[in-house]
Amino acid sequence: MSLNVHQLHIFYTVAERGSFSAAAQALHMTQPAVTMQIQSLEDRFGVKLLLRSTKKLELTEAGHCLLPQARKAVELMRETDSLMAKYVEDLKGQLKFAASLTIGEYVLPRLLGPFLLQYPEVSVSMRVMNTSEIVEEIAHHGLAFGLVEAPTDDPAVSTEPVMNDELVLVAPVAHPFASREEVTLEEVLREPLVLRERGSGTRQVMVEELERHGIKEEQLRIVSDFGSNGAVKSAVEAGLGLTCLSVWSIKNEAALGLLKPVRIRGVAFRRQFYAVRSKSADLPFHASVLLEYLRGLTHEPS
Repeated sequence: MSLNVHQLHIFYTVAERGSFSAAAQALHMTQPAVTMQIQSLEDRFGVKLLLRSTKKLELTEAGHCLLPQARKAVELMRETDSLMAKYVEDLKGQLKFAASLTIGEYVLPRLLGPFLLQYPEVSVSMRVMNTSEIVEEIAHHGLAFGLVEAPTDDPAVSTEPVMNDELVLVAPVAHPFASREEVTLEEVLREPLVLRERGSGTRQVMVEELERHGIKEEQLRIVSDFGSNGAVKSAVEAGLGLTCLSVWSIKNEAALGLLKPVRIRGVAFRRQFYAVRSKSADLPFHASVLLEYLRGLTHEPS
């Protein structure tokens, strides 16, 4: 009997998720179907791979030995999908994924047009959430993949960079900073700030960069935070404080003369956007094609 790569994938998913039911949800299969495939794999090798009990699922010694091989097989399938994505011409179906707010509201709407023209039989269903919510959905609720603004150390997901971005200090046009191209970090620390909420990739990148300059978040004069870029921009326009946002997200306001991006001397809030996906579920092929398309673009905002 030849080795079934699909069964290795199912075994890997069960081992990573810790239960047949969680694996079935991630694989979009029924639990009996998952159980049957594991039994078939055990029959092929003639050994037990999993010890089942009412409380938990454990790997046998043979299961522990097979797990890294199964992981390699899953990774090879994903790499093959990514490699072949550039040659695909006929793509159909609905592509479901999630994106964090900056990417979903400002970046992808500008970039998806040419992709959808190239693949007219593909439709996109995109949910917009913050980074921590997307990781939660992927890790526990079966979402295939997402695009986020900061890497994550959640063990249930894998992360890969796909695009570039930069945050800038943003001031209302009536603020004294708006007449300057550059300010010092010391000046910024004296100003009230309006930020995105905790858990957002935008805020995480800003905080981490400031920490590299010896500034802790507690030292900032944060007067309020909001769950969307739109609310933050409205607050800044109203004079509530300054903020740090992606250059993508303020293009329209800067062009209209409502907000002014300002550099902070010696501080660069450069970052990458990332694709996150489950370690134990296949990435849909048309998702591989989309990510290959995004990686092939010049991602600096114009």
